[in-house]
Amino acid sequence: MARIRTLDEAQVEGKRVLLRVDFNVPLRGKTVLDDTRIRACLPTIEYLLDHKARLIILSHLGRPAGEGYQKEFSLGPAAFKLEELIGRPVQMAKDVTGPDAQEKAASLADGEVLLLENLRFDAREKAKDPAFVKELASLGEVFVNDAFGAAHRDHASISGIPEHLPSYAGLLLQKEVQTLSGMLDNPKRPFVAVLGGSKVSDKVAIINSLIDKCDTLIIGGGMCFTFLLAQGHPVGNSLKELEWIGRSALMLERAEEQGVKILLPVDVVAADRFSPDAATVTVDVDSIPDDMMGLDIGPETDALFSSAIKEAGTVFWNGPMGVFEMDAFAAGTREVAQACADNSEADTIIGGGDSVSAVNKFGLADKMTFISTGGGASMKLVEGTPMPGVEALKEGD
Repeated sequence: MARIRTLDEAQVEGKRVLLRVDFNVPLRGKTVLDDTRIRACLPTIEYLLDHKARLIILSHLGRPAGEGYQKEFSLGPAAFKLEELIGRPVQMAKDVTGPDAQEKAASLADGEVLLLENLRFDAREKAKDPAFVKELASLGEVFVNDAFGAAHRDHASISGIPEHLPSYAGLLLQKEVQTLSGMLDNPKRPFVAVLGGSKVSDKVAIINSLIDKCDTLIIGGGMCFTFLLAQGHPVGNSLKELEWIGRSALMLERAEEQGVKILLPVDVVAADRFSPDAATVTVDVDSIPDDMMGLDIGPETDALFSSAIKEAGTVFWNGPMGVFEMDAFAAGTREVAQACADNSEADTIIGGGDSVSAVNKFGLADKMTFISTGGGASMKLVEGTPMPGVEALKEGD
């Protein structure tokens, strides 16, 4: 497989380096509520500044209309936060590729930093408009992509710029790709994959991919009820996708044929409504009342899943076991997180999205081997789906 070009191969001293990052951070007014994504890019930013690059940072934030500046989606607060984190000034362009960006980019000195305004203020970013690609590329001499969370997007700043400039993976993107690819290609055994979330339809490709790779596949969350239906269990008012029952049965059959152990819940916490103060009952999966819905896995399932995780050499986890945002239905997700944390001998890889929120909520993030910054991107990589932002960095491209 073609190798991606990495940052240590780039000649950046005295060069204008376009660095694509993912500063899509939550804001309240001018305050960054969570700077995790900014901190994740700091090793690459500091490397480039230490090597005397003239740094031009590109990012998107939120979902602006694409018709010009919108105050609530400005990257200004991210510029202030970055300035605080790196301890040096960060200039802010008033536009993306307009006169202000051009002037400030051209006047940068070695080791100086410029952040362009939100790429998505220009609709041509998502459309990968060739003229916009050229405008972006003209601002720099070298391109570095450290936005793993957006690497599955075929956008101008992700896959377009590498058509015009020498291009390399930043340290974060490189680590994400190497860690997730290594997990799939050469995992420590047993390899246990834990999948949750609401819908089977969202996870079909990743389930099929993991059946080919893992030794045990644990399925919880709302998606488990479609699988339970496929096994003939009644699920009451629980979330289900009737049109996916047949496909779920086929996936269970394929796993069995390949010697992959599938673990589904044996008991659940059922509720009379989707509410934190709902009336609840813990029942086995054959006894879910017709007028109740499963909102978490039960204690016997906690023990079953935790036992498998305890014996694992590699654990990949994506998706909660229940509605963990409500304390009444958080126990299953907490137990899975704790089991991952307790297995200090295993490679524990958290695949983005709600699983990251969960390990942060339970204060266990520092106990995990690796936490992916890209929910959708990490899923695409594990599925085996080519990612435009990664493909564009491969040798020979």
